[in-house]
Amino acid sequence: MSIWTRCRALSAALIAAAIVAGPASAQTKLKWAHVYEITEPYHTEALWAASEIRKRTNGKYDIEVFPLSQLGNENQINEGLGLGTIDVIYTGVNFAAATYKPLGITGAPFMLRDFDHWKAYRDSKLFQDLARGYDDKTRHEIVALTYYGLRHVTANKPIMKPEDMKGMKLRVPPAPLFLMFTRSVGATATPMAFADVYLALQQGRVDGEENPLPTIMAKKFYEVQSHIILTGHIMESMLTVVGNHLWTKLTPDERMIFAEVLKEAASRATDAIEASERVLADEFRKLGKTVIVPDREAFRKAAIPLHNDPSAGAGWSQAQYDECKR
Repeated sequence: MSIWTRCRALSAALIAAAIVAGPASAQTKLKWAHVYEITEPYHTEALWAASEIRKRTNGKYDIEVFPLSQLGNENQINEGLGLGTIDVIYTGVNFAAATYKPLGITGAPFMLRDFDHWKAYRDSKLFQDLARGYDDKTRHEIVALTYYGLRHVTANKPIMKPEDMKGMKLRVPPAPLFLMFTRSVGATATPMAFADVYLALQQGRVDGEENPLPTIMAKKFYEVQSHIILTGHIMESMLTVVGNHLWTKLTPDERMIFAEVLKEAASRATDAIEASERVLADEFRKLGKTVIVPDREAFRKAAIPLHNDPSAGAGWSQAQYDECKR
């Protein structure tokens, strides 16, 4: 065999090897960003989903999950999704509602009655329609809804009724709809990114904050707050959103894989959060915290009149409101 024949044979072998190795070399690295702790189900289920998507796409998509506001706060990761610098995010419905207001309807205080009502909303045509409205406006794709939990107030004093919060400096997430609750109780809203809350509480720059019990535990807010008041004023949800720049590049089969996996991750996280809510009040008591059951009906009556007030953040139609309240 001449040297030229041997060279041609070697070239053919290298080309064949490259074809076989093609999928690995074509691997697409993606970024999934959120603001939560690594111990929370949102993060652990995101890690599971990333691994599952990698497996089901034969290694084509390698998703790295960035927790703890590593790629920015809620508003910044939403911006990153639009810029294409972030591919997947968890974001609260009230942050998404800054772009498409009707999507924030469940962020109104006492809109949802209980966990069964939340599940009915998640599975409803109303939620599908609202998600589609967001998708049409942003071109991003909402693929799942996760239960975030009932939001409760923490403070360094007892609170039994709305009047007890008058003038209180309350940290709220920097999304407009959260102002509806503070307005209903006469508190002074102090919008602040998640990463800054612990230090602000510790230094007394704010008097309190409000979050679900699992978040209060994970973020250790109980270390700098003596009272946990079970107001249960908002039944919060979190969206899993895939950026348009990624979604439009996926094949129909890949879209199905992403949707199935991300919905399963949301369901698993939902179950874990709901289960933890049932035991955490007692855990806080064991830690020496004062856990108060306030007059929730008084809080509800203070909030209801603001539900359809645009000046308080409402951005949905009467028909959407009536449908959600069913």
